[in-house]
Amino acid sequence: MLTRTLGSTGPRVSALGLGCMGMSALYGEADRGESIATIHAALDAGVTLLDTGDFYGMGHNEMLIGEALRTAPAGLRDQALISVKFGALRAPDGAWLGYDGRPAAVRNFAAYSLQRLGVDHIDVYRIARVDPDVPIEETVGAIAELVQAGYVRHIGLSEAGADTVRRAAATAPIADLQIEYSLISRGIEERILPTTRELGIGVTAYGVLSRGLISGRFTPDRTLSAGDFRAHSPRFQGENLRHNLGLVEALREIAERKGVTVAQIAIAWVLSRGEDIVPLVGSRTRERLAEALGALDITLEEADLAAVERAVPADAAAGERYPETQMAFLDSER
Repeated sequence: MLTRTLGSTGPRVSALGLGCMGMSALYGEADRGESIATIHAALDAGVTLLDTGDFYGMGHNEMLIGEALRTAPAGLRDQALISVKFGALRAPDGAWLGYDGRPAAVRNFAAYSLQRLGVDHIDVYRIARVDPDVPIEETVGAIAELVQAGYVRHIGLSEAGADTVRRAAATAPIADLQIEYSLISRGIEERILPTTRELGIGVTAYGVLSRGLISGRFTPDRTLSAGDFRAHSPRFQGENLRHNLGLVEALREIAERKGVTVAQIAIAWVLSRGEDIVPLVGSRTRERLAEALGALDITLEEADLAAVERAVPADAAAGERYPETQMAFLDSER
């Protein structure tokens, strides 16, 4: 497994990370046994970075990862690096209530995460969305205090805009920015990515398959449950979906010429964007994980990259990446 560094201050991690959210929330039912087996398989393959959020399944995902680590062979358990997002407020019915980045809340969220994960420290800790009512300096300063106390190793950000990234980095060393980045979500390229590179901050890219939209397996007649995020996502609706799946078919032609899958091409493209970018794959099964890991063996030549750009130009996607109510929380979009 190849490795990359999460910025100038962060740890060495595997070239791919495992995003575990789908094992607990937002994408329909998941099999607990298969989820744990997939985490074990990822660790066995050399994946070191496991990403979660304390609000994924209202703590379920952290407890799942904790169980997977407890039941993994010691050598594999010790190599795991855990990235945790915090701050999202949820109602008992699952409704989103906003974000809380107050220093007292930061310490409170961390205490619960450490308990659920069964660990004595969190490797990368970050607020899931910038709290518009709390200066980022206060939130990051509180995480820095957790670093000094030994409860956190590195400070991260999530979905933060370029100006916020600068303010945070002026407060304390920032290892990494987690943000959506894929062939059809390229908004970071104009200002955010140049800023992270200037400041020596790494990027963990989530949504590299756009929640399955560009996996090559999503079909226009697929039925989504009410609890599936995609049932409400603009890119999966009506004409938007038909347009976006047309982009996938253009990408499929390139994949077939190279003898790989559409998903592998999409992941390999993100890998090609720079050594400072670590794609997170949301594999929920060992089969899908094996497919994702196959992207590490793909070399995209200049001709391949040009063909991909023609098939899926920047800004080619139809629809926003989140529903309007959630877009309002994205500092990266302001």
